[in-house]
Amino acid sequence: MAPILFTRGAPSLDIIDQEGLRDAAQQAFTKDPGGTFAYGTSVGYVPLREWIAEKHGVDVNQVLVTNGSMQADAFLFELLVSPGDDVVVEAPTYDRTLLNLRQRGAKVTAIDLQTDGIDVDAFQTLLESGTRPSLAHIIPNFQNPAGYTLSAEKRARLLALAAQHDFVLFEDDPYYEVRFEGTPLPTMLSQDENNRVVYASSFSKTMCPGIRCGYLVGPADVIAKVQKIATNTYISPNMVAQSIVNEFCRSGRIDQSVATVRVALRERKDALVNALKRELPDAVYTAPQGGYFMWVELPGVSIEKLFPVAKEHGVEFVKGSDFLLEGGDNAMRMAFSGVTPEQIDEGITRLATAVRSL
Repeated sequence: MAPILFTRGAPSLDIIDQEGLRDAAQQAFTKDPGGTFAYGTSVGYVPLREWIAEKHGVDVNQVLVTNGSMQADAFLFELLVSPGDDVVVEAPTYDRTLLNLRQRGAKVTAIDLQTDGIDVDAFQTLLESGTRPSLAHIIPNFQNPAGYTLSAEKRARLLALAAQHDFVLFEDDPYYEVRFEGTPLPTMLSQDENNRVVYASSFSKTMCPGIRCGYLVGPADVIAKVQKIATNTYISPNMVAQSIVNEFCRSGRIDQSVATVRVALRERKDALVNALKRELPDAVYTAPQGGYFMWVELPGVSIEKLFPVAKEHGVEFVKGSDFLLEGGDNAMRMAFSGVTPEQIDEGITRLATAVRSL
């Protein structure tokens, strides 16, 4: 029995534009072999940097392209977070973010995530109590792991709080393009009038995970400091990958790729919701409008006990407790991006059998 994996937040091979990536690679190698095969500079492949700047309506010196958005995160944390610094995150939040911040010795405060984003009232209360975070990490669209989206009202309030209390609002936004329902909301970056937002995104979710290409957009002085860290880290990032991404974006194939991914993700989300309704009617969740993940709670079920039993039944997920400083024992993250609707249906059937066996 082949395992069905709800574990990885990545598009499956069948929805990746393999032909388009091959064409983009050929164009990159042919059009600009010098720029593609050389070391380059620490800000990234210059034409791609220019494309990103144009996309976000910013000056090119506000952009830095990295080897994946996780490296962008790590560079920003290295610049802004020192041991003992207060940092605010969502609860739950991406497990690697928690790991990185704790390794830096940050004092992490996790504020509850609601279905329309972080509890801004609780955040404001924390700030008014005297806590002075150097940074607040927010995943605004189809949050990893919960799948929730930050409302327009809360975006405006966070921008005001960042300006008032002088902290960096880190808008970590790799899922923005993969909305399959509802109306897109403007980024906080596009509404920032006080230079408090640093924005990160990635091409892994719209092109392919293996491309490992992400970027930061922010105030020019912040990006210049991050550039120094990048220079000392690797001289330059992967020029071959970034040149391919540049050709893929400029050819328009990126738009086709995003459209394909959106259609597939909506089908997979629907399959997950329908299977849960049928097999686990007591499950608690909010169906996302985009992205790769859904946060599922099973009242009265210990996920710690369920996890190994589910694995024996041929289905795997990520425990909710991995994304929290404490709690989450009845929750799990279900990634529906890398499995077909048929696999989802079978996987939830197996999961329900495992739950009943407890």
